[in-house]
Amino acid sequence: MAEGLFFLHPPFTPPTTEDDRSSWLRLIRSRRVGAVTFHRLLAEHGSVAAALAALPGIARAAGIENYAVCPMGVVQHELAQARAVGARLLCFGDPDYPASLIDLPDAPPILWAQGDVSLLNRPMVALVGARNASSLGLRMARQLAESLGAAGHVIVSGLARGIDAEAHAAALATGTVAVQAGGVDVIYPEENADLAARIAAEGCRISEQPIGTEPQARHFPLRNRIVSGLSRAVVVVEAAARSGSLITARTALDQGRDVLAVPGHPFDARAAGCNLLIRDGATLVRGAEDVIEAIGAVARPARPVRPTAVVTPLRRGDVPPRPAPGDLPARILGCLGPSPLAEDQLIRDLGLPPAEILPELLTLELEGRIRRQPGGLVSLID
Repeated sequence: MAEGLFFLHPPFTPPTTEDDRSSWLRLIRSRRVGAVTFHRLLAEHGSVAAALAALPGIARAAGIENYAVCPMGVVQHELAQARAVGARLLCFGDPDYPASLIDLPDAPPILWAQGDVSLLNRPMVALVGARNASSLGLRMARQLAESLGAAGHVIVSGLARGIDAEAHAAALATGTVAVQAGGVDVIYPEENADLAARIAAEGCRISEQPIGTEPQARHFPLRNRIVSGLSRAVVVVEAAARSGSLITARTALDQGRDVLAVPGHPFDARAAGCNLLIRDGATLVRGAEDVIEAIGAVARPARPVRPTAVVTPLRRGDVPPRPAPGDLPARILGCLGPSPLAEDQLIRDLGLPPAEILPELLTLELEGRIRRQPGGLVSLID
């Protein structure tokens, strides 16, 4: 493409009318138009309307017959769905569109948002990691999220189970942004529905996908690039050698963001990815101070901490949910890794009476699946 083409058209401006916004949706929802193609078409043709008019001819020249842009009825249906779920449309260049995404070549042309969009233009740090996180990993994610939030950073993650969910929950009081792989109204996994509702009420949820879209495998790498793009740095708390968290870390490096990782035991598969990142130059994280030292401090929190915001509150007389029969051993094993964990901490993490947990620990020890050590410590046997 000749550079002179960029000077033939008036400077770019975001849409200002409902018709303009509908045209933006028509273009990005048209077949074979992704974020990169959207921006190229806009640069070449000067406006979304001109790009829509040119698109069928471009498709014919590429050998695609009977090409049609996204029908207006599809766009009107999406807009109606958005109104029904209270989602707000943010277009590239809007005042509330995240400034941190503007420099990305594949920046989402549109985002649907629910909640406090002012969070999208505050300093952000991404916390990502394993879905089947250990107790130590969950505690580390919680501590990092609370400390970084208190220091003025908004916590970004992907609303997955495990590390993501723990980071979001711990940062509700100070600010958290959940980037979803499917539509902003589609909660995945379903077990995070209550957390997602709290994020919409106290934080912010965003997605570039159409309202009502069920997440597919191809959507998650696209989601991950937004998680890293929003952030000053990506901190990987736990990750296997091949995991979505490492995809996010690689994307962050490509975007010029810092990558940091929490080290783990060499025998723990959930730490293999983090250890690889550190070997390859990622900053080692022992606590929030290491993150702040790497990326710089925020002058002061832009949003006051709400001490009344309590994660999963328990009132006097409340009883923690009991696992189904047969689930408790799996939950115990899921909390453990090769690194020893104190039995009393395991009991607190599981939220069950010791009388229910200790017999299961004995059974698992007799089966050769866990090792109990002096000092009340327990660890997983590979």
